[in-house]
Amino acid sequence: MSASLSSPAPAMVQHALHGETMGTNWSVRLVASPRADLHVLHALIQAELDRVVAEMSTWEADSDISRFNRAPAGHWQDLPEGFFTVLRCALMIAEASEGAFDPTIGPLVGLWGFGAHAGARAVPDEATRDSTRARVGWQRLSLDVAGRRLRQPGGAQLDLSAIAKGHAVDVVSAALRSRGVTAALVEVGGELHGYGRKPDGGHWRVLIESSPDEEEAAGLEPRIALLDDLAVATSGDRWHWYERDGEHYTHTVDPRSGHPVGTTRAAVTVLAASAMEADAWATALTVLGADAGMRLAERMGLAARFVVRTGDTLEERTSTRFASHLAP
Repeated sequence: MSASLSSPAPAMVQHALHGETMGTNWSVRLVASPRADLHVLHALIQAELDRVVAEMSTWEADSDISRFNRAPAGHWQDLPEGFFTVLRCALMIAEASEGAFDPTIGPLVGLWGFGAHAGARAVPDEATRDSTRARVGWQRLSLDVAGRRLRQPGGAQLDLSAIAKGHAVDVVSAALRSRGVTAALVEVGGELHGYGRKPDGGHWRVLIESSPDEEEAAGLEPRIALLDDLAVATSGDRWHWYERDGEHYTHTVDPRSGHPVGTTRAAVTVLAASAMEADAWATALTVLGADAGMRLAERMGLAARFVVRTGDTLEERTSTRFASHLAP
């Protein structure tokens, strides 16, 4: 009697999915069977991203964050799990960075002509800047951890755009894992997380660069990170800026001074266990600048790369831990 033989399992292959969210694009490269239902996976990814938008987009009038920003002083608002997770992380990094990262920065972002509630792209006078800055301060927030709710102190305007994209990357990775996808590279608006191995057994390899033309002209060595359950995020002045009277104003505003950061800080890249943390820390270190930012990165054990403008060229500075994540 001959034994029956089962057909071998099909080899795993790499698939690519794409879409739009948060005013930008998302992409996922995932490893699965050639017969995997990609329509189901695409719908899963888009649903996770839509949920983040519904919770934390200041562009959506009915989002949870917009409802909080409109709430009267003293109002306690229940937070969805994702919103709560992001806000707890934001407050932790706000404290660790001594306010260089601040989730209540919304009024200042709008004052300088950026974000969902942007005013005119003009330099505000000192009195207006000071009065707006008085509404900003993460210490004003009261978060009830046990009850998962947040108190509106009056006039607080949350803006989580410097951390929510990273969180979106994390929830997509988690959702794919829950569906049995053993390896994926997830990207939302430039923030990435990679886990598992490609079909050839290799790691996900990501080129780290802020401005390819500038970096090549400055002779900076290409940096390739290996993402083995690791995330990477970059904050820089290449995106979202305008010029007035010869001055360059970027969308990254220092919550402590109420003024956009200087143009010497070209970019900061952070590698971390979660894209949420990498995203927020990249912004915090950008605000701090290379000297203070590097001191904090070393103290916190962060893998960070600073690209700093010195005259007409660029200079690279990296933290001790950064090199451990690079391809040999």
